[in-house]
Amino acid sequence: MTPQQIHLIRSSFEPLKPLAATVAEAFYAQLFARDPALRALFRGNDMREQGTRLMQMLDAAIELLDRPQSLTPVLLKLGQRHAGYGVAEAHYASVGAALLDTLAAGLGDGFTAEVREAWTTMYGHVARTMQQGAMANEQPIAA
Repeated sequence: MTPQQIHLIRSSFEPLKPLAATVAEAFYAQLFARDPALRALFRGNDMREQGTRLMQMLDAAIELLDRPQSLTPVLLKLGQRHAGYGVAEAHYASVGAALLDTLAAGLGDGFTAEVREAWTTMYGHVARTMQQGAMANEQPIAA
């Protein structure tokens, strides 16, 4: 990611922080409307708590964008954990689309083509790295 993209992500995320609960609720509404089968992965979960964790994870990832040596191990572990919850590779596309739709709705005119491209780049990196972590769960352990 370029320094400009990192700046765009950080500056566009800042106004959403005070609205974290609403943003998370909108995200999950988008996600479940897009892919209703994903709702089953959250059974028994308190969606408010899940939303809080989502926003905290986004905030932490955004904070580390310019420090990939710190961000990558976190994303790999997150991918491993999500694989254990039943998240499959195909689900990442739905999550990415729901994230972009939520950002577009929340930021309005502030969600310019340049901001969209920055978030798309970031999410692509996050998703690929998490998927690598998930694949580590699938590798047989050598005896």
